[in-house]
Amino acid sequence: MPLPSITTDTSTLAEAAKSKSRAPSFRFLLAHPAHFIACGCGSGLTRWAPGTFGTLFAWFTFSYLQQNFKDFELLTLLTAAYVLGIWAINVTGKSIGDPDHGSIVWDEIVPFWLILLMTPDNFLWQLTAFSLFRYFDITKPQPARYFDEHVKNGFGVMADDLVAAAYTLFVLALLKFVL
Repeated sequence: MPLPSITTDTSTLAEAAKSKSRAPSFRFLLAHPAHFIACGCGSGLTRWAPGTFGTLFAWFTFSYLQQNFKDFELLTLLTAAYVLGIWAINVTGKSIGDPDHGSIVWDEIVPFWLILLMTPDNFLWQLTAFSLFRYFDITKPQPARYFDEHVKNGFGVMADDLVAAAYTLFVLALLKFVL
């Protein structure tokens, strides 16, 4: 595994840290439909663990989706939401100056909706799915890490979380088989 490159340009380091730590404003959220979508309807504006809050938003809103759409319709909606997310994240990432800013959480929301669609409708199963998804999203096992490190656009941002969702579904399937 290659060592990370070390930069001595402190202004670049300070700028990167500042952009990661500063959440966009509510005004930014409403300035463009892409911002509203990419920032998860505002769930990504929290300064603490925005990815976790985005995933919680997905969990809380999933019951509404499930009550109003049949499984095939929901799968079609999720596919459209995934494609829409690629566009929204591209636009928002360019506006923020960071293609994968922490406030961009649509990439957590759509894959977690997919996970919940395929998870038993039971709190313990859903909590397990939530925990596994957050673990795989944070640790980024390959090929998620490749997308995260090398594909700096909406597609790459969405793809690494889709990989985390696949790992989550695989572990949940193993658990269901064993139990």
